[in-house]
Amino acid sequence: MENKPPQEIQLRARIDDSVAEGIYVNFGSIVHNRSEFILDLGRIVPGKPEVKILTRVLTTPLHAKQLCRALAQNIEQYEKMFGEITGVDDVSKRVGF
Repeated sequence: MENKPPQEIQLRARIDDSVAEGIYVNFGSIVHNRSEFILDLGRIVPGKPEVKILTRVLTTPLHAKQLCRALAQNIEQYEKMFGEITGVDDVSKRVGF
């Protein structure tokens, strides 16, 4: 039996039209336990005291870390092209993420 290196699989993403339109979110909440991360994403409307959660994403710790790295890489690329994203450390405006 030969030990061949695993072949790279070419993935093609397919997205339904209803999903491709996207959902605007300005709120996020993350909780976790030993086996999963749960991301609740929603929208805050000015003047309203409640957040409407629009979607919940459940994933493994490994995939959560991969998502975090991918997002960090994309933010770095964004800031190289468009400049630093500011206001992140303004505690008075922190509501969602």
